[in-house]
Amino acid sequence: MFKTRKALAALGIIAILAAYSGTTFASSEGADVSPDAALAKLMDGNKRFVEGKQAQKDIGDNRRTELTKGQHPFAVILSCSDSRVPPEHIFDQGLGDIFVVRVAGNIADSVELGSVEYAVEHLGSPLILVLGHQMCGAVKATVAGGKPEGNIGSIVKKIAPAVKKAKAQTKDKDKLLDAAILENTKNTATTLTQKSAIIKHLVEGKKVKIAAGVYNLATGRVELVEASSAGRAEGSDAASQSHEHAHAEHSHAGH
Repeated sequence: MFKTRKALAALGIIAILAAYSGTTFASSEGADVSPDAALAKLMDGNKRFVEGKQAQKDIGDNRRTELTKGQHPFAVILSCSDSRVPPEHIFDQGLGDIFVVRVAGNIADSVELGSVEYAVEHLGSPLILVLGHQMCGAVKATVAGGKPEGNIGSIVKKIAPAVKKAKAQTKDKDKLLDAAILENTKNTATTLTQKSAIIKHLVEGKKVKIAAGVYNLATGRVELVEASSAGRAEGSDAASQSHEHAHAEHSHAGH
């Protein structure tokens, strides 16, 4: 009995220390977390990042060994490749917590879409967050115009519709870049369901939620933005194709 009381007391002390220190413990949540809860976890992590109160995360041998058995990320982040925008830091997450897809200009072409599809369908991630950021070089190059070198042109082409819309709506040249970044972020969020029957199916079944946000380089804060038709999945022929699968029966182990 004495040993039992000592064990319970020790657990109580650990819980108190965790509450005050912001310590987080590894868990295999993945699809067990609701889309809204996943978004709340990300934003709570961003709040800690902004305030400089990052949680202590297990990145040692035990956690690495645990992850060899499989991964269960609770969110997918589609973000820019910019070195100043690392999602794991911005949202204060650890090993195995988030599935990150990074590409200049946070665009969504077939390769990026395939990566997101893998995470939501096979790993069970319930949330997709498209993350744009201030002073994005890819968007800035598109706003500036001219002929881009090499394969950069394929990125500019994807961003061009957002820039065109921003120019039509924004008369203040000083605000044009920010407006274009916002439109590009929203466009990418919408593209996810327009170009992917898999993602569309999961969104319509309320298995997955799509969110969008813009990161402020100076403050570190992510501001969520309305992703317009992203959650309604309107659009293209690819999205209208029938897609039958039993999402709930996917095995998450071994991925």
